[in-house]
Amino acid sequence: PKMKEDSCLQAALLCLGMLCYSHALSSGPLNQSRPSLHGHHEKGKEGQVLHRSKRGWVWNQFFVIEEYTGPDPVLVGRLHSDIDSGDGNIKYILSGEGAGIIFVIDDKSGNIHATKTLDREERAQYTLTAQAVDRNTNRPLEPPSEFIVKVQDINDNPPEFLHENYHANVPERSNVGTSVIQVTASDADDPTYGNSAKLVYSILEGQPYFSVEAQTGIIRTALPNMDREAKEEYHVVIQAKDMGGHMGGLSGTTKVTITLTDVNDNPPKFPQSVYQMSVSEAAIPGEEVGRVKAKDPDIGENGLVAYSIIDGDGIDMFEITTDYETQEGVVKLKKTLDYETKKSYSLKVEAANVHIDPKFISNGPFKDTVTVKIAVEDADEPPVFLKPGYIFEVQENAASGTVVGKVHAKDPDAANSDLRYSIDRHTDLERYFVINAEDGSIKTIKALDREETAWHNISVFAVEVHKQHQEAKVPVSIKVVDVNDNAPRFAAAYEAFVCENARSNQQFITISADDKDDSANGPRFIFSLPPEIIHNPNFTLRDNRDNTASVLVRREGFSRQKQDLYLLPIVISDGGLPPLSSTNTLTIRVCGCDSSGSLLSCNAEAFVLNAGLSTGALIAILACIVILLVIVVLFVTLKRQKKEPLIVFEEEDVRENIITYDDEGGGEEDTEAFDIATLQNPDGINGFIPRKDIKPEYQYLPRPGLRPAPNSVDVDDFINTRIQEADNDPTAPPYDSIQIYGYEGRGSVAGSLSSLESATTDSDLDYDYLQNWGPRFKKLADLYGSKDTFDDDS
Repeated sequence: PKMKEDSCLQAALLCLGMLCYSHALSSGPLNQSRPSLHGHHEKGKEGQVLHRSKRGWVWNQFFVIEEYTGPDPVLVGRLHSDIDSGDGNIKYILSGEGAGIIFVIDDKSGNIHATKTLDREERAQYTLTAQAVDRNTNRPLEPPSEFIVKVQDINDNPPEFLHENYHANVPERSNVGTSVIQVTASDADDPTYGNSAKLVYSILEGQPYFSVEAQTGIIRTALPNMDREAKEEYHVVIQAKDMGGHMGGLSGTTKVTITLTDVNDNPPKFPQSVYQMSVSEAAIPGEEVGRVKAKDPDIGENGLVAYSIIDGDGIDMFEITTDYETQEGVVKLKKTLDYETKKSYSLKVEAANVHIDPKFISNGPFKDTVTVKIAVEDADEPPVFLKPGYIFEVQENAASGTVVGKVHAKDPDAANSDLRYSIDRHTDLERYFVINAEDGSIKTIKALDREETAWHNISVFAVEVHKQHQEAKVPVSIKVVDVNDNAPRFAAAYEAFVCENARSNQQFITISADDKDDSANGPRFIFSLPPEIIHNPNFTLRDNRDNTASVLVRREGFSRQKQDLYLLPIVISDGGLPPLSSTNTLTIRVCGCDSSGSLLSCNAEAFVLNAGLSTGALIAILACIVILLVIVVLFVTLKRQKKEPLIVFEEEDVRENIITYDDEGGGEEDTEAFDIATLQNPDGINGFIPRKDIKPEYQYLPRPGLRPAPNSVDVDDFINTRIQEADNDPTAPPYDSIQIYGYEGRGSVAGSLSSLESATTDSDLDYDYLQNWGPRFKKLADLYGSKDTFDDDS
């Protein structure tokens, strides 16, 4: 093939150049016995000629063609040293980038071959190092030297665009040659060698609307007056071809989508010449009457249309606004209509573009007009007040029935129906006012207090007599005019402090006042002392004439021990007509102060104690008081513990302990209600019954033979035994530990079961009264009835 022949030719020329270069180096002006060395001669101190070694490599820069696919390795070049005599004693070594892998060298001849196919786009050059050494000893004969192998480019890469698809915009109706977009392609081949990377652009699709510059890739418009409304989007295919566009070059393509952007080149147009609308006379201002729309094929801001009324007899009654979402003109009611006055209106409406492009002003005018006819429809209208709101005044404290003002409404219909007035009670919850239903006059029914409510805002209804659904509402504001009915008072609860060492005419407090009345009946305030204490020996008052007053000390030397509190009455008058006044009392305390006038203490008792006792003495007194209190508390606690009621679970004597079960017992037949053991004293077995409620004077020995009954003893015998022991005990009178039955509650008619009133013998006991206690104690009455009853039973 031709490519292979060219490669061989280039290799041959390269070798020839290397041989010539080697011959030029070896034929230097000074040749010695060793031809491999070029000598640089100089004499030593003793006249000896010295030789400096110089590298004798013979080669030029090497080249290798990329993408070589021949069967044999391609010869890159040959390395030869001028000291090589051809006897085979010199060995050539190659190292560096790709050495031994891509590039191999014949160590005898120095020929370098490329064993692999090279791609310049992957790597453009390789840096290698060559060296000649002695074959036997591997001793370097020449210093190592670098050389470069360049990969020579061939046209093996087609052009590629940066993007597969491009999108561009250009205004419609642009002039011929208007730049749209620039597309750029790149070629990976070497731009410095041949035409492999020289690109030429051409258009494959998109004529005759667009063209492309061959060298730059700039796409331009080729036709004038391209209309977006006719066609908005175009698809263009651009080709980039290398080798300068000649035959055999490689090419690449890209697609460009070009969109025509809108310009305002179309005026708005109404689709019809007249619009018919109607509106009720009951419509309120702001209500929509109808819509008109002018069509504009432009889009965006170029298609925006603004509407206005430029003429017509309804220009004062109606208005038009623009709905920019729908591009419609909205006709609205501007004022209320009256069918009885005028039944129809005519308007001339204009639609005009908001944004006009001066380039296309010749296509204008960019506006259009249309006639709008509006018919007024009759409606049953509600009453109408003569004013949109009323404001009246009335003095506070005015007598009930005082006329505040009068409202008036009328029926706008031709029938002119009678009206009735009423007050919306939701706005007059306290019912201060009443209105005459026929003439609309408003009166008070309670006395008004401005200080409580300065304004009353009520609503008044007007309703047609025969059509209750037709009503009107009007706000009425009533101002309560102030009268001077409140006397001025202190602005705060003042409490003054004066030092014992205060100087004469020293100011120690400034007071002010306030008045609930309006400013006309309030300030200015006048402060003074009552006439009876105008010559107060302790204090004096100075009116500052700015609605404040200063209290001053009249004398020197105050003493807390003599008097620590002063009450100073002050009279405050207002500026109303007639003026009102009040007497207010200022509390003044005498306090101890230091030399600078700073407050120390206002407590007279503390002052007396500090004058007679030291701090240590006060602490000692307080400690004694605390100790005495602790002793008293301990003593009371011990006494209470001794007097606690006896408990059957403690080791103490048990007399009669009535246990609360909160239910009614079943008598002797009821063996489940309680345990008899709870009535027994465990100490009774030993014959000794201790008393814990009193301290006995001597130890009482129980009578021999008196033993507590066993568990099976009858309750009656058990109780009799305990009564006998209590009667014969000389240490203390009989006592009871009574448990209250909560079942009976308070106020029981039953008598006491205490043994204090029991007789010393069974024969004296009388239980007949149990018969009178009712059915609850029937069982008990049967058990402890009369003696005859027991005898009969026996």
